[in-house]
Amino acid sequence: METLKPKFNDQGLIPAIVQDADTKDVLMLAWMNAEALSLTLETGQVTFWSRSRNELWRKGATSGNTLELVEMRLDCDEDAILVLAHPAGPTCHTGATSCFFRPLTIETLTE
Repeated sequence: METLKPKFNDQGLIPAIVQDADTKDVLMLAWMNAEALSLTLETGQVTFWSRSRNELWRKGATSGNTLELVEMRLDCDEDAILVLAHPAGPTCHTGATSCFFRPLTIETLTE
């Protein structure tokens, strides 16, 4: 089996893209540090690092909208993680299924 070593940035973080394991919809982007990555693999509950609160954040800990880990993949450059998960409810804090629900077009783009 190949040994993988995620490349964390200078803040000790790596982007984690979350995808619904069944529908393949992209649900969200968040950040993981080494501890969040380990906790996710150990517990099966997707955990991130909150950059705004400077603390570990288990997705759904307060809302109940958890993400159950199915599989994790590291990209070819080892600097981004794909998390395949089963969501227990809406993933976005707005109540939307995905955080990517707003179309971005030339008309909607503001500077």
